[in-house]
Amino acid sequence: MAKVLYITAHPHDETQSFSMAVASAFMTSYQESHQDDQITHLDLYKEHIPAIDADVFSGWGKLQSGGDLSPDEQTKVSRLNELSEQFVEADKYVFVTPLWNFSFPPVMKAYIDSVAVAGKSFKYTENGPVGLLTDKKAIHIQARGGIYSHGPQAELEMGHRYLGIIMQFFGVPSFEGIFVEGHAAMPDKAEEIKAEAIEKAKAAAPNF
Repeated sequence: MAKVLYITAHPHDETQSFSMAVASAFMTSYQESHQDDQITHLDLYKEHIPAIDADVFSGWGKLQSGGDLSPDEQTKVSRLNELSEQFVEADKYVFVTPLWNFSFPPVMKAYIDSVAVAGKSFKYTENGPVGLLTDKKAIHIQARGGIYSHGPQAELEMGHRYLGIIMQFFGVPSFEGIFVEGHAAMPDKAEEIKAEAIEKAKAAAPNF
């Protein structure tokens, strides 16, 4: 049995969001072919994802020195620890985002910050950082209103590329992408574009 984290960063559901619609099809197909797996959905717009702020830094410092944490420090540090432990314990990650301003919604960056923890997802060595999640796999489902897989805008896409770099940093050996793109640029073909991406997601899920 594998543990799967289904991590969504979109304020809308599958009835309004192209990325969420494709992701929903992917997860339904995945569940049908991996019935024993444990799937946990993290809707980042509904989860408490603490920012790495002054309370967190001071709380981490007190943990090192043996000092007493304030209530705010304890709440934030404890929640960050929960998120990082959950991430490390999972076997597979399904990230779902739209492309916003060439990247993804800020809540996804906050989540990545919460799980990028030395000693858990990576470690420092004399030769530099080394990823510790070498037995995991990840996929990113992303909706892009324009065309970013090729052409003049390809170099502007930074959401999928960032997640790829982070997964590499964590040592995750397998990182894939499923993209639904061009629906805003070609509104007359939007439903066709979504349908094609949904079929691609259904076909990819059993092998993930």
